[in-house]
Amino acid sequence: MQITRAALAVLVALSVVAPARANDSVAAMGAGGLVLRRTDGIEMRSEDLYVSAREIRVQYVFFNRTDQDISTLVAFPMPDIAGRPEGDIGVSQTDPTMLTPFTTVVDGRRIVTNVEQRAFAGAVEHTDLLKGLGVPLSPHLPATTEALGRLPRPQIDQLIELGMVEDRSWDAAGEHHVDIAPLWTLRTTHYWTQVFPRGKAVAIDHRYTPAIGGSVGSPFGDPVGEASEAATEEAARYCTDDAFRRGARRMRARGLTLSETWVDYVLITGANWARPIGDFRLTVDKGASGNLVSFCGQGVRRTGGTTFGIHRKNYTPASDLSVLILTGVRPAR
Repeated sequence: MQITRAALAVLVALSVVAPARANDSVAAMGAGGLVLRRTDGIEMRSEDLYVSAREIRVQYVFFNRTDQDISTLVAFPMPDIAGRPEGDIGVSQTDPTMLTPFTTVVDGRRIVTNVEQRAFAGAVEHTDLLKGLGVPLSPHLPATTEALGRLPRPQIDQLIELGMVEDRSWDAAGEHHVDIAPLWTLRTTHYWTQVFPRGKAVAIDHRYTPAIGGSVGSPFGDPVGEASEAATEEAARYCTDDAFRRGARRMRARGLTLSETWVDYVLITGANWARPIGDFRLTVDKGASGNLVSFCGQGVRRTGGTTFGIHRKNYTPASDLSVLILTGVRPAR
């Protein structure tokens, strides 16, 4: 599915995609940390999800369908933060646990959540190793790079062998400059104990700034670029179609430079509840009337000047949401 029209006055730069991981799931604290699991006692009666590059808002209504109160951990996974030189938009450079501004409100009252953070290289966890070395888990913080640079060489070599860091040190003017770049991925999850009273509904709202990704260029609108393997992969991921490509070509014909913004949101954990989501609403906001936006979905309709929506009853998510926003900017003269 795609939606068209061209140009925004904001240049989007930076990063490789950091998914805005999403839906609430019941959780259990297992030996390896927070584990999401299915529950047959609580149903998600509604989910109202708003997704944009600036903000994600989601409002849930849950219902305890049993004759007993249910007290359980509820988890909300945040975006994965990968240690890359490009960095991540919307990621705090000071608070290692508050990667993006995040609030949780239960039945109208704001609550404080617990935070679990774990570091991975591929599928292998190395949280304890980093803690033992005195290295912060957040790969994007300046303090992390500084701590890596102070490690003895054997420990740096160990981290290199594990795929945790890359040695980008260099020599200039007879001076050696140490630069040990973190490559691991940080996974952060907010969680709290929630009581679902028997036979009653509970409203849970979240609001946060997504750690979006993007590129300063785009293959779309360029016949050569659109034939590339990268463009083919993007077309499948975001369900771009001929109308989207025509819109991109019109943007280029007007002399605009194109860039991409990517926003991901995990939907499939919405299938962890007792029944399908009773009433599901999705609103995607492309941010400016001149932008193009594309994402996969059925029954998409325009709901406003920059917004498009999906409304489904008894919905069971089968895949996650990936949104591509294409921006056109006229180069400065």
